[in-house]
Amino acid sequence: KKMNEVYLEVDTTSSIHRELSDFFKFRVPGYQFMPAYKMRMWDGNLRLYNLMNGSLYIGLLDYLIEFCESRGYHFDVDRRLYAKNSFSTQDCVRFLEQLELPLEPRDYQISAIQHAIQNERALLLSPTGSGKSLIIYALSRFYNKKTLIIVPTISLVTQMFSDFKEYAKNQSSFSVDKVCHPIYSGQEKITSKNIIISTWQSIYKLPKEWFSQFDVVIGDEVHLFKAKSLTGIMSKLENAKYRFGTTGTLDGTQTHKIVLEGLFAKTFSVTTTKTLIEKKQLAELKIECVVLKYDEATCKQVKRAKYNDEIKFLIEHEKRNAFIRNLAVNTKTNCLVLFQFVESHGKLLYEAIRERAQEANPSRKVFFVSGQTDASTREEIRTAVEAETDAIIVASSGVFSTGVNIRNLDTIIFASPTKSRIKTLQSIGRTLRIGDKTDKAVLYDIVDDLTDKSYKNFAVKHFLERVKIYNEERFKYKLHKVTLF
Repeated sequence: KKMNEVYLEVDTTSSIHRELSDFFKFRVPGYQFMPAYKMRMWDGNLRLYNLMNGSLYIGLLDYLIEFCESRGYHFDVDRRLYAKNSFSTQDCVRFLEQLELPLEPRDYQISAIQHAIQNERALLLSPTGSGKSLIIYALSRFYNKKTLIIVPTISLVTQMFSDFKEYAKNQSSFSVDKVCHPIYSGQEKITSKNIIISTWQSIYKLPKEWFSQFDVVIGDEVHLFKAKSLTGIMSKLENAKYRFGTTGTLDGTQTHKIVLEGLFAKTFSVTTTKTLIEKKQLAELKIECVVLKYDEATCKQVKRAKYNDEIKFLIEHEKRNAFIRNLAVNTKTNCLVLFQFVESHGKLLYEAIRERAQEANPSRKVFFVSGQTDASTREEIRTAVEAETDAIIVASSGVFSTGVNIRNLDTIIFASPTKSRIKTLQSIGRTLRIGDKTDKAVLYDIVDDLTDKSYKNFAVKHFLERVKIYNEERFKYKLHKVTLF
């Protein structure tokens, strides 16, 4: 039966309670490296079923029913858990027409909005560049209730606010400034406005009373929220009947997916990157894998190095950094260089790229973005680059791999190795939006080959993981070998 808008409650025998506890138990990725596991204070499992009171996230109802059916158990379900609206495609189209949008919604956006409204809960899997902000705007307007929109970064707060203004520009009866209130560090958290847009970092410590005001919650790029903070926020939203999450990608682990589905609903795949490219709704992508081969003595020197030591060696390597600098400066389009470490790598790359770029062309603009860059400056840079044709942004992957929407960004360089599925796909997504000047995008994937006989270094292993992602997504890629000595 329904406990509240977060949990359902199972009434059954003690033996089936234990079965359910085991059924909804999952190994946490990387558990063996976590201090609590090493100290034998935790067994490495995430338990989603509460054995003490029989509670489970409402979003896992379908899995609970599958559990009962597979074992032949009789069950009754509280009707309130089956809430569905009769909201057809035609209803959705009529509603969107009333919004007087400045652009024509795509068929998959209409399908996603209809699915969400029909089910009152949804986890929408929709790739970068597919227009998730329009879906969020439409849902906010449809319910016209106290709504909390949660995003992972300050940049996305300002961008979402800006996107809402763009979508509402034809409607004199709706003012984004009067209805929407953005929250990030230092901003007032109490407001009478109907829609609040906030980073999760700004609100996760607030008391349950603050969250009780909301009827609707929408999480954007939910795969990036810190798990404990996301579950804490969603658990406090006991009155929020309407729950929607959007994500460009899941990390491939069962644990990650099941927790998000529990907090929102079962995954609904809106469209795919490959489909959008084939329909010419995203830029055509070319991946150029640039394999940097180091000399034999260097390979032997770095052989068996720990991960942190190998990364330190790579980001401090003068010839490697010079190669990345020259690659960025020689691009003829707007270019994004993504790095991982701000002080030891990002700032050095920025200075080297800026100096060389301005030697060649004093009017060429080079920008630097990290977590230390404030929200208004990030927004200014985003807007400035859209007006340029050959700007370079040197940015930390933590800030610019996700959500930041820049049209006319045609080239991306991976300056730091990663094996993260989410970070890889989100970073690629930065270049896939079709701009005014071109409908093609290029990714330069830097691969550091320090192999020695059968030994493969970490950067090569990470590249092999990225290749798996490229193959799964059916992206075309080529290998280019470059000698670095």
